[in-house]
Amino acid sequence: MYIAMNRFKVQNGSETAFEDVWKNRDSSLNEMKGFREFHLLRGPVNEAEGYTLFASHTVWASQDDFVAWTKSENFRNAHKNAGSSKASYVGHPQFEGFSVVEGA
Repeated sequence: MYIAMNRFKVQNGSETAFEDVWKNRDSSLNEMKGFREFHLLRGPVNEAEGYTLFASHTVWASQDDFVAWTKSENFRNAHKNAGSSKASYVGHPQFEGFSVVEGA
């Protein structure tokens, strides 16, 4: 199993707009081989730096399945408007990928 996460620092006051982009996009993840689940996570607010931390969290059968997703037409379509809400970000999203060592 493979878990892919992107962390986003979203400017305070832009949280609802950020969440709406994720809720309303057609990612076509369910069409992809090996896709298991997706979650958008809202983390803590950093008042000092003016952002709320978010993470997108996808679970895949394997890292190869995830990589195939990143090279797919579905991926390109799901991300084609990603830059349009750039003003709500503090910095760039940070990707983190994890191979599961032990499951529950």
